[in-house]
Amino acid sequence: MIDLTLVGIGTGNPQHLTLQAVEALNGLDLILIPNKGAGKDDLAGLRRDICKRVIKSPGPAIVDFDLPQRDPATPSYRQRVDDWHDAIAEIWQETIDQHLPRGGKVGFLVWGDPSLYDSTMRIAARLQARTEVSLHVIPGITSIQALTASHAIPLNEIGDPVTITTGRQLREAGWPESADTLVIMLDGDCSFQSIDPEGVQIWWAAYAGMENEISLSGALREAADEIIKVRAKARAEHGWIMDIYILRRPARR
Repeated sequence: MIDLTLVGIGTGNPQHLTLQAVEALNGLDLILIPNKGAGKDDLAGLRRDICKRVIKSPGPAIVDFDLPQRDPATPSYRQRVDDWHDAIAEIWQETIDQHLPRGGKVGFLVWGDPSLYDSTMRIAARLQARTEVSLHVIPGITSIQALTASHAIPLNEIGDPVTITTGRQLREAGWPESADTLVIMLDGDCSFQSIDPEGVQIWWAAYAGMENEISLSGALREAADEIIKVRAKARAEHGWIMDIYILRRPARR
């Protein structure tokens, strides 16, 4: 039996961990840390640093594994992601079997919260289909919370809805009619360039909640070029970037 715990760790700041998360990490037999390849070593390093800070000696074994790459030859985005998740689940099982052949308590440190634009629970479901797994999820501070805290703004206007979506959806489908406030995640292409900026405000942050946090805000028409420039510079310096932003247009009454 594998007792699998997915621990939300916030945005990389060790102070974002809840007491529940710290207790769970200290109770594990094995922690798996993904390596995402050259240029993203900081992500594995940050996970290890969090473990070093909060786990008491001797603590669980900490093992790295290499993440497979998505196959660009697969034309369907959904199929490409499904195949990728299958491959990751297979690596999880192989690694767990190697280090815990008789079963035990395994944990993954998940950026932000496992429920929000993260695939770890979907991969865990694939593992459950392969072997006997008991799954536990511990919530974490999301990048949305870190973003609104960075700018000291509320997420929603009074009584109004908010839509959380992706950069790809914004580019391909435009501004959804469901809300005047959008949270845009998973956007590597600065997709705010694809919409009419008239009257739109933007609140943007990279590495939200971390020591190297960068935040910019203002009228989209005026702030867009600066955000693009700052984002490119930060990515070049760190080799990776995680950013998120809120767009808000005048309410339709």
